[in-house]
Amino acid sequence: MAIAEIRIILLLLSTSIWLLSSSSSPPSSESFPLAKPGCADRCGNLIIPYPFGTTQECSYDDRFLINCNQTFDPPLPFFTAANRRVTSITLEGKLKMMQPIIRHCYNKAGELIRADWSSFLSSFMISPTDNKLVFLGCDTQAEVMFSRGSNRSLLYKLGCSSTCNSLEYVDSSSCSGVGCCQIPVAVDKRVNYIFINMSSFNNHKLVWEFNPCSYAFIVEENQFNFSSKYLGGLGTLRELPLVLEWVIGGASCKEVKEKMMRNACEENSQCYDSETVFGYKCKCQEGYQGNPYLPHGCQDIDECKSRSLHNCSHACSNTKGSFTCLCPKRHRGDGRIGGEGCILEESLLIHITVGCSAGFGIMVLVIGSLWLRKQVKRRKKVKLKQRYFKRNGGLILQQQLCGSSDESNMEKGKLFSAKELEHATNNYNENRILGKGGQGTVYKGMLEDGRIVAIKKSKVVDESYLQQFINELVILSQINHRNVVKLLGYCLETEVPLLVYEFIPNGTLSHIIHQTDNTEFLFTWDIRLRIATEVANALSYLHSAASMPIYHRDIKSTNILLDEKYRAKISDFGTSRSISVDQTHFTTQVRGTFGYLDPEYCQSNKFTEKSDVYSFGVVLAELLTGQKPIFPALSEGDDRSLAIYFSRFMRNNRLFEIIDLHIANEVGKEEEITTVAKIATNCLNINGKNRPTMKQVAIELERLKGIDKLPTIEEISTNEMSPHSQHYDGVTSEDEETEYLLVTTES
Repeated sequence: MAIAEIRIILLLLSTSIWLLSSSSSPPSSESFPLAKPGCADRCGNLIIPYPFGTTQECSYDDRFLINCNQTFDPPLPFFTAANRRVTSITLEGKLKMMQPIIRHCYNKAGELIRADWSSFLSSFMISPTDNKLVFLGCDTQAEVMFSRGSNRSLLYKLGCSSTCNSLEYVDSSSCSGVGCCQIPVAVDKRVNYIFINMSSFNNHKLVWEFNPCSYAFIVEENQFNFSSKYLGGLGTLRELPLVLEWVIGGASCKEVKEKMMRNACEENSQCYDSETVFGYKCKCQEGYQGNPYLPHGCQDIDECKSRSLHNCSHACSNTKGSFTCLCPKRHRGDGRIGGEGCILEESLLIHITVGCSAGFGIMVLVIGSLWLRKQVKRRKKVKLKQRYFKRNGGLILQQQLCGSSDESNMEKGKLFSAKELEHATNNYNENRILGKGGQGTVYKGMLEDGRIVAIKKSKVVDESYLQQFINELVILSQINHRNVVKLLGYCLETEVPLLVYEFIPNGTLSHIIHQTDNTEFLFTWDIRLRIATEVANALSYLHSAASMPIYHRDIKSTNILLDEKYRAKISDFGTSRSISVDQTHFTTQVRGTFGYLDPEYCQSNKFTEKSDVYSFGVVLAELLTGQKPIFPALSEGDDRSLAIYFSRFMRNNRLFEIIDLHIANEVGKEEEITTVAKIATNCLNINGKNRPTMKQVAIELERLKGIDKLPTIEEISTNEMSPHSQHYDGVTSEDEETEYLLVTTES
């Protein structure tokens, strides 16, 4: 490597180190005097820098006098030349004071009841770059006259007029010329007197209802924004800020020097002419700060105290008004970044080059090792996710979904990442648990888009639970019904599979029926009938309208959820089965919940669509009686099964002895209650062949709700409705979900 190239590299390294260590914030300003010795430098909350002062001795001359009125608390400063309250003074030549708003107001008859005028005489100019002229009114003519000298001889004048008969034509947020006009303050350097006047065309008689007054004022830019409401009055607004530009004397810097006039600029300062006002100002020289109008007012800045004030690559030494950069031993150069910098003597270059090369090699080795380790971890993580996906049935699921006749099924469930669901449930916080059951735990979660969802997390991996999860996912991918809880997505790349469902806020039907502490929700007969009809429609869809008939196998009140409008949603399809159209049953191990199991299914191990009908009959009996499917016997020998208990009372025509008291006294509902009870009795028939189909039940319940256009049961055809697809799952408590298992052969 050439010596020149090594020097360039070392210079770049030095520059980088300097940039990393430098601070971008400037140093705090050192304290420096503002007023003359022995003079006050403030009045109340206002800082008063020289050449201004509160007495003649403390000010440059009478033009800079500030009257500090002590009768206020805190004291208020007033600009003596104009008798206006001052709000700020800067050493850059700006003075901000409050200027009154002038107004002409009329009564309804057009008589002038108030007429203000405003004039301003000062040796300081109104800043043409910081102010604007504003006139308000819908019957207004206003003008500003600019004069010079004590005789106030007119130099020129500006003005505008505005006529508008309705607020309809006024731009409510823009001073565009209608109702409000504004123009720049074109102030000549010779002006020292300003007079503002106004008049009206029709004395506001035509616009008095919404605009009784005209207004005019000079105001600082961005300190007044027009609103059409101001045409009705400015309320308590009486004055607005105006900016003056002050200078020293009435001469230029060149004239002061040539004519040897009194110069206000002290040592370490310089004179410069104002661009807009006739006169000059002072400022501290580069490397100094302070008040340039005071002796010793401009003080040296120590640039070495802050990296933002110097460009030394190594050491910095402060000098008067500047600084010097120093290089360390065995280095040469100007020591400045962007300049020559500090260059090592050639005798050390080889040693440093070798050291840097070795260091660079070690750095590359360390970074390479860390990168390789990260890649290995990433690959392990990917393989682990693939193993989980396969173990959790992902391949089986893909095969079954791909084999579906409805190609859109593949697009309906979103594949969520584990990170998304952890974030949604706050790391599966116990406070988010909605319920626990035989298959797993359900958590309440919030997705990144703000949707509230229910997330079902399987128990520690068990083959039977895993099969139920896969089965539920496949089944629900074939369902799209408003009364079936919707599956939003799933995650199979975790230790246990996760299903994501729409969130159903009002719990289970079982809780609503059997709770004793609900005093706010009135569970009327009409609501019960609607829920029963919705569940029947959903089951009818599963049995006869889905692309392949689906048997739920676990219909019960704890698997019927209620949304925010108490609409029914069937959930928990873990044990459900799809069958071919030509099948009438399937033989399997008996699985279900005590009180809801079809007696024929328990004896034969053959599950048919009439088995779901029987379970639905038990749900109807719950809705009618308010009793649980299995309840304690009232006396020895009494029935504990709601199905048997209900059927016995129906045979003996004693229905209204067991009807839930909450609906028994509803007027005009006796006939509907009796009809539903008969439907429930038919569903609970011991002989499955004598039970109605869910389609027949759904139509009878719809008829009860007042839909007269439906055909009778005898007119129902066997035509199937068009299939749809998709799902969710609610998990019941383990106490309520007692499974009934009999050993048999799976077919």
